[in-house]
Amino acid sequence: MALPRNVNFVTFDVYGSLIDWETGVYDAFVREARRDGFTIERDELIPLFHTTQQTIQAGSYELYAEVLRRTAVQISNELGWDLEPSRSGFLPDSVQRWPAFREANPTLARIARQFRTGLIANVDDKLLGQTRRHIPLDFDLVVTAQQVRSYKPDPAHFRECERRAGTKRGWVHVAAGYYSDVEPALRLRIPVIWVNRSRQTLESGQRRPDAEVTNLREAARLLGIG
Repeated sequence: MALPRNVNFVTFDVYGSLIDWETGVYDAFVREARRDGFTIERDELIPLFHTTQQTIQAGSYELYAEVLRRTAVQISNELGWDLEPSRSGFLPDSVQRWPAFREANPTLARIARQFRTGLIANVDDKLLGQTRRHIPLDFDLVVTAQQVRSYKPDPAHFRECERRAGTKRGWVHVAAGYYSDVEPALRLRIPVIWVNRSRQTLESGQRRPDAEVTNLREAARLLGIG
C-alpha cells in the first residue's frame, strides 16, 4: 500500500510517538530504586520493560495503571531489587511526568490545521488525561485501551476508530511501535507511517510499513506539510 493522495484524517499512537515514555519510565525507576541504594541501567531496563509489559497485556484486560504496577514488581524481581509490591504505584504515578518529544506539539499543531486528528492509545482514560497536559491539542477522536478493553496489537482500537470515523478512506496512522501499531495497521490495510526513532532494523519476514521516518517532522513532510 501507499499513503493515500487525499489524506483527511491522521491518528497517532501516544507513547513513543508523541511522549518519550522511555525517559519517563527510566527516570521513575531510577528515582524509586535510589531510595534503596539500587542502581538500574537504562539499556537493561527498557528492553525488559517492553517484554514484561507485552506479556501482561496479552492476558486478561485490566487498567493500564495496574499493568504498570505489575510490570514494576516483575522487573524489580528480575533485576534483583527487593521492591515491596505496595510501592509499585510509583510507576503509574510517574505517567503524569513523562515528557513530550520536543517536536511533538509544534508538529501536531501544523498537522491539525490541515487534517482531522486522533489518538489511539494503549492506556486508561485517567492516565491519558494526565498525559494530555503535555499534548494539549483538541483531538477530534480518542480511542483508549479502557474504552475497547484490550491492548494493541489486538485490532479493537483500530476497528473502533474506523467505526467512529465512519470510513478508512483518507486515514493515515502515525506510530512508533512496530509490534503494537504498525503490524495491526498493515493487517487491516490502514496506511501507516512508522516513526522509527531508534532506527530499528526489521527482521526477515516482518512487513515494511507504507513509510518510515525518524521523527514527527519527517512524518509531517510526508503528509505534505512543510
